[in-house]
Amino acid sequence: MTNIPAQYVLAEIETQPQMWARAAELARTSADLLPQAGQRIAVVGCGTSWFVAQAYAALREEAGHGVTDAFAASEFPAGRRYDLIVAITRSGTTTEVLELLAALPAEQPTLGIIGDPNTPGATAATRTVLLDFADEQSVVQTRFATTALALLRAGLGQDLSSAIAEARAALTAELPAGWQDKVQFTFLGTGAAVGLANEAALKMREAALAWAESYPSYDYRHGPISLAEPHSLIWSLGTPPPGLAEQITATGASVQISPGDPMATLVHIQRLAIALALHRGLDPDSPRNLTRSIVLT
Repeated sequence: MTNIPAQYVLAEIETQPQMWARAAELARTSADLLPQAGQRIAVVGCGTSWFVAQAYAALREEAGHGVTDAFAASEFPAGRRYDLIVAITRSGTTTEVLELLAALPAEQPTLGIIGDPNTPGATAATRTVLLDFADEQSVVQTRFATTALALLRAGLGQDLSSAIAEARAALTAELPAGWQDKVQFTFLGTGAAVGLANEAALKMREAALAWAESYPSYDYRHGPISLAEPHSLIWSLGTPPPGLAEQITATGASVQISPGDPMATLVHIQRLAIALALHRGLDPDSPRNLTRSIVLT
């Protein structure tokens, strides 16, 4: 491996539109493996995978497909039963996910959405959908997470063509004005965009070591807006509540509003995170204190 900053993550970000198209086709051919309408399900993961779970849970309930809970794998309620538990893990080696799957009763149906087929995660669930084509070499996770969400969205019957087109546009969209001088970043959303706002903030922290936060849009006025000032960038994934943009602007902070598909907006934010990392002399392929998989001893 040559020491070229971001040699992997930039390429992985750019492949997302075609990854989502492949996921939509996989959802069609693997429909019997994915959650079925009417099932009561839980989706678990760690970090990025947990935030994908949050986004999917909101989308599935909004679509009327049934109760859908999202948990960090370490916080799954002991003894709770579901028609199906979905575990998302890119590496297939995440300790908390594997321990949870191993501790569940044998009769509990589980589905693993896995990036690497040559890992314990590939056989830890009662059934598995492999997204090995979307696996990544960078520590910072981008395309696997969005491809997993694309798979699950397609499983709800959603047409992803608009999201794919928006993602292609996001690959060349201008970054927010003055991004190089911003110190604090906040991401807002409602519904499924709350989980994606959480993931956006995580990308900024992981890749660029940036001060980044995320909130439900309506909750931002309940305290966090006190942090906004001229060196802040507040990015809304979706149209913000009436009056909120004006209130933020009054603080001197910059406001970015992306009214389109929040999964495509996340691609735009991923690019910002990598650009800021490179601007700060960091290598987002190998963030400080992080590894590709968290394996606890």
